[in-house]
Amino acid sequence: MTANDPRERFSGRVEAYVRARPGYPAGMIPLLRKEAALAPSDAVADVGSGTGILSLPFLRFGNRVFAVEPNAGMRAAAEDLLGAEPNWRSVDGSAEATTLASGSVDFVAAGQAFHWFDRERARREFGRILRPPRRVVLVWNDRRTEGSAFSEGYEALLRRHGTDYRAVDHKNLAPADFDAFFRPGKWRLFTLPNAQELDREGLVARLVSSSYTPPRGDPRHEAMLEDLEALLRASAREGIVRMEYETKIYVGSVEAAPGGPDARGRSARPAAPSGFRG
Repeated sequence: MTANDPRERFSGRVEAYVRARPGYPAGMIPLLRKEAALAPSDAVADVGSGTGILSLPFLRFGNRVFAVEPNAGMRAAAEDLLGAEPNWRSVDGSAEATTLASGSVDFVAAGQAFHWFDRERARREFGRILRPPRRVVLVWNDRRTEGSAFSEGYEALLRRHGTDYRAVDHKNLAPADFDAFFRPGKWRLFTLPNAQELDREGLVARLVSSSYTPPRGDPRHEAMLEDLEALLRASAREGIVRMEYETKIYVGSVEAAPGGPDARGRSARPAAPSGFRG
């Protein structure tokens, strides 16, 4: 891996990520039940699973979850959190090479991760591991950048101090990118409100958990924290700020990979990959 490999961007940020990244709204699973026929019996591949934030709601719903994550530090954090769960398995793999068996899962989910994937290779891999109808959900907690002094100030801070914020922001994805991945007419977008309340320590952790902020030791790091303190003084109420999100949920299906289960699912339903407890 190179220093610029997206799989390594969050190395050194794992503790902050665990401390301060938001979860997903309670309405997400009911939405997926209605719009994507998610069932408790479905096996889910959580691809780019990070510290396990997206795995949690699927586990609570009853799904078996394969958490596929290439970054060792992120994977270890998820194992600390979820390793005792009998329906959860940690997998050293990537979106492009999950290591899962062909036709072994019913659903692929990716939270805050799709924009890092090699999308063409990931599409083929998802088509390989999925059983028909090969359902995929892509989720982002899309931070609001307008509508409050804090939201606008935080966005300005990132633009001022971020290392490559504009280049890697998931907001760069356009409908054409989803058409290319799912194919036109094969996906839909849903949105749900989400928010988190952060004290000073939480806000600092939320900031430094982002891969595009200068890390400790970078000469830009201290100036960024000084500006964050000023924003906190100007925006906090009783020491708390509210970070608001619009959770974007892209639901679609992908084509079968060459040699995978056919469109009518006539291939034998393979056993789940080994490694589950119980």
